[in-house]
Amino acid sequence: MDSSFNSSDPNPSFAFRSTTQNNNNNNNNNNFLRSHSTKETVPFSNLLLSPQHLSCPTLSRSLQNSPLHPQFSSSPTLSTTKLSDSDPQTTYHCASSVLRNDGQIISLALSSNDLVYTGSDSNVVRVWKLPEFSECGQLRTKACRVVALEVCNDTVYAAYGDGKIRVWRRTWDKVLKHVRLATIPKTVGYVRSYIVGKDKTMKHKGLITSMAINTAEDILYTASLDKTVKVWRISDLKCIETIKAHNEPINAIIVADDGVLYTASDDATVRVWRRNFCSHDQPHSLTVTLHAKHSPVKTLTLNPDEGILYGGCTDGYIHYWLKGWFAGQLQYGGSIQGHTHAVLCLASVAKYVVSGSADSTSRVWVREQDGQHTCVAVLVGHRGPIRCVTAFIGGRFMEENEDCCTVCSGSLDGVLKVWRVTHSNNVNNQCSSQAQPKYKPLQ
Repeated sequence: MDSSFNSSDPNPSFAFRSTTQNNNNNNNNNNFLRSHSTKETVPFSNLLLSPQHLSCPTLSRSLQNSPLHPQFSSSPTLSTTKLSDSDPQTTYHCASSVLRNDGQIISLALSSNDLVYTGSDSNVVRVWKLPEFSECGQLRTKACRVVALEVCNDTVYAAYGDGKIRVWRRTWDKVLKHVRLATIPKTVGYVRSYIVGKDKTMKHKGLITSMAINTAEDILYTASLDKTVKVWRISDLKCIETIKAHNEPINAIIVADDGVLYTASDDATVRVWRRNFCSHDQPHSLTVTLHAKHSPVKTLTLNPDEGILYGGCTDGYIHYWLKGWFAGQLQYGGSIQGHTHAVLCLASVAKYVVSGSADSTSRVWVREQDGQHTCVAVLVGHRGPIRCVTAFIGGRFMEENEDCCTVCSGSLDGVLKVWRVTHSNNVNNQCSSQAQPKYKPLQ
C-alpha cells in the first residue's frame, strides 16, 4: 500500500512550490508559484498565503474595498462592493462570517430543503438554516474529519477520514432531527468477506475524496486516493463494483442526470464512464478521456441546463467541455483564467460558475450568450485556501431572481462565509474566458 494513503494531511495530493528554499518566516518567502507536479505534499495548514497579484485590471480596484473580516465574528458584513467604478451593475458583499472551533472546513453540501451541511476536521457535521444562516443542528460520530458530503432527498451521506461513510435520515417531527441509519461498508459484512477471502477490496485503501449519487439507479459512487471508484447499491449498502479508474489519485467525481459518470484525477485527465446494464463483468465502461493541458484536475462541476462540464486544475485554470448529442459526448470549449493558485472547488447554478482557490479567493463567473465567461466578482476575505463552495439562486429572502446569487464558501482557515452577488446582463468586463476553439452545444 502506498504510504501516502495514510497521511494525516486531509489534502495530501495538493502540492505547491515555494519561490525560495528558505524556511524562515520572512514575508518574502510567503509567495507560491503554480505547480504542475503533485510530488511535493505541503499541507495547506502550513501555508501562509500573502496577497496575490491579480491579472484582471478591472477587478483590482474592487479588491481594495472588498469585505475583509478581521475578527471572524458571526455578525454579517454589511458593506457592499461594486465590481469597478465603471460597472455599477454588479455588487457583492459578505453577508455572514462564522468561526467554530472545528478546524479546517473541508466539505459543503446544499439541501433542497434550504439547509447547508458543513464538514470539518472535527467529528461534527453542522447544519445551517437558510436564508438567515443560523445553526439548527449537528451530526456527531466518533470518527473525525468529514472529507465529503452528499445530500439526496432526506438522506445525508458523510465520508470520514477512516474510509467509512455514515448515513442519516432527516425527519421533520415538529423540529428538525437526524436519525443515524447505517455505516458503509457494514462492519460485520466487511469482516466476514475478508475472512472467507471473497472480497478484500470492499473498503477503500486510501482517503475518500468525493461522492456522487445516481438517484435513478439507486447508486452511491465514492472516489479515493487509491485510484479507484467504488459503486455502492444504496438499498442494501453493498459494494457491487470497483472501477480502476485512473493511474493517479482521484480527486472528484460527478454524475449527470443521464447516468454518465465523470472522474477527475491527478493524471491531468477527466474520464467519462457509462453504465452497461447488459454486462455483468464490466458494468461501467470508459467512453472517452478528456485532457486538461497537463495539469492535475482537482474539482468538477456540471451545468445540466447548458450541458457544460467544468474542471478546476492546479495551475489556476478552469477548463470546460460542451456536451454533444449523445451521452458522454463532449467537445473542448476553452479555459477560464483568473486564479493565481490551484482551483480546489467549483459550483454551478443557472448562469453562474463559482470557483474557490488556494489563493484564498472565490470568483463568480457568468456565462454570456456568446459562450464567453465573464468574472463578475472576486470574493476576498478568507485567510486560507478555499476548500469547498456551493451556490444557489436568490438572496436574503430566497427570491427566485437570476440576477442575485448566494455563495457559501468554506476555507482551511476554519471560517464559513456567505456572500450575496447581484449582477445584471449589461456588464462589460475584461476578465473573460479564453475560448480555444469556440464550440456551441450540439443539443
